[in-house]
Amino acid sequence: MKGVILAGGLGKRLEPLTRITNKHLLPVYSKPMIYYPLETLVEAGIRDILLVTGGNNAGDFLRLLGNGGEFGLKHINYTYQKGEGGIAEALNLAEHFADNGKIIVILGDNLVEKSIKEQVEKFKAQPEGAKVLLKEVEDPERFGVAEIEEDRLISVEEKPKQPKSNYIVTGIYMYDNQVFDIIKTLEPSGRGELEITDVNNAYIKKGQMTCDILEGWWTDAGTFDSLLRANSLVAGKKKTDVKG
Repeated sequence: MKGVILAGGLGKRLEPLTRITNKHLLPVYSKPMIYYPLETLVEAGIRDILLVTGGNNAGDFLRLLGNGGEFGLKHINYTYQKGEGGIAEALNLAEHFADNGKIIVILGDNLVEKSIKEQVEKFKAQPEGAKVLLKEVEDPERFGVAEIEEDRLISVEEKPKQPKSNYIVTGIYMYDNQVFDIIKTLEPSGRGELEITDVNNAYIKKGQMTCDILEGWWTDAGTFDSLLRANSLVAGKKKTDVKG
């Protein structure tokens, strides 16, 4: 199973910090933001990884990460997304890399406390389809909100004004090779983007979507508030690890 980290975009919500660098290169406590999703994949046993980036600072990822030796990797693959066409468009760049196999996709600004290895192994054993990881949050209207019935995911609504639950789809997705055919059928949303929520709803419609609830804390780091929260959570974990 291969891993894809999506680290493109212009990070406009974090200006002026992002005027001279990519959002995913900003520091979160003691490391660049991009380290955290990369470490999450490696800890889960993923060794073949593609980094999708964009903007004017794409070369900085190569200078920072190289071939991934610092993370125990022999090689990291890189590709470039022009413009801001959405998460699904960025993922579509991974079609050749996926080579008809299963992939796990993680957004470059997502940080988790606990290992996701168990969920990855469960998806490897899943015959077909997709899996998303959910988390209960206080501000679900910022995300794709999960509608759940009897522990089953029945729909995802993107940034609703009146969320149907407090459970959101985190930026961690697992897909089989159908995902690229699904992306090819998508039309841009009102934001002019190909939405990953439409991909997830397509799998739900097929009856091929499973979900798990993430253990421990989770946060994105795409706004000033969530970036501050990410720093605080990581700092707290470091202190706890030292005491332990």
